Amino acid sequence: MEFSKGTLQKQLYVYFTKPVNGMGPIMENLKEHLAFQVEIEKKGIMFAAGPHREKDREHEEDSWAGEGMIIIRANSLEEATKIAESDPMHSSGARSFTIKPWLMNEGKFSLEIDFSDREVKII
Repeated sequence: MEFSKGTLQKQLYVYFTKPVNGMGPIMENLKEHLAFQVEIEKKGIMFAAGPHREKDREHEEDSWAGEGMIIIRANSLEEATKIAESDPMHSSGARSFTIKPWLMNEGKFSLEIDFSDREVKII
C-alpha cells in the first residue's frame, strides 16, 4: 500500500469472539480453550490474545462478559478462519467469532530484563 510505504505492513488476522449461550458453556470449555491458546502461542501462530473488559478503569472491579480478541499469524484469511474454527470455544459452539485481516503498520514493543534476579517485564 503506497500510503503506508515505509511502515511495517505486517499482515495479521484478528478474530473477535463472543458467547453464544451465556457464560456456562464458556466456563465448561475454558480449560481446553486455554490449552489451545498455549499451543498456538508455542507454534508462533498467536501474536496476542485476551478478554475485553467491561470497565475502563483499573481501580474498579472488572467484569467480563466472555468476549475477547485473538490476533494470529496466518498466510490467508482462509487459513486464519480454520485456526479460529479449531479453537475449542468455537468448535464446541460456546462462542461465535468474526475475523478480519489487520495490517500492522505502527507500534512499539519494549522488553526489560534484569539479569540479577532474572525478572522480565513487558512494558
